[in-house]
Amino acid sequence: MSNKQTAKKSKGAVGAGTPALVALEKAGVPHTPRPYEHDPNSDLGFGMEVATALGADPAQVFKTLLASVDGDLVVAIVPVSGKLDLKALASAVGGKKASMADKAAAERATGYVVGGISPFGQKTRLRTVVDTSAQDLDTVIVSAGRRGLQVEVAPSDLVRLTAATTAPIGKA
Repeated sequence: MSNKQTAKKSKGAVGAGTPALVALEKAGVPHTPRPYEHDPNSDLGFGMEVATALGADPAQVFKTLLASVDGDLVVAIVPVSGKLDLKALASAVGGKKASMADKAAAERATGYVVGGISPFGQKTRLRTVVDTSAQDLDTVIVSAGRRGLQVEVAPSDLVRLTAATTAPIGKA
């Protein structure tokens, strides 16, 4: 059975059908939905909660963050094991100053809630930068568009489908 068939078969079981999974299926991108039990009381933060719940290496689990670079929203995808380097992000997109985007602006632009923002299937296509560490991995795990559901994809598919550039934007 192909990954595409697996994803389609698992729709009811894992609550697939998010815009992210629909975009992956439509593009024919091999992917594996990775559901987990979201704990709203977790003090780990969304990213580390995911890594712990899935038993995954935090360097393989990537968080999708939105920043404002010189007034324009930019998507940054970095490992949950580190932080976003705002100066490096600004530099990567030819900007001067970056700050984290307002939560409401991030949710409005992507159509997702914070903690469940996926790089796939966003309402507005935004400039995207993926940390170069993703290129060292066979697969990465990113949000599938809601808390409690991640998706595993090849880093090359993440970059291709989001029209991203890669740059060293993460820091320990």
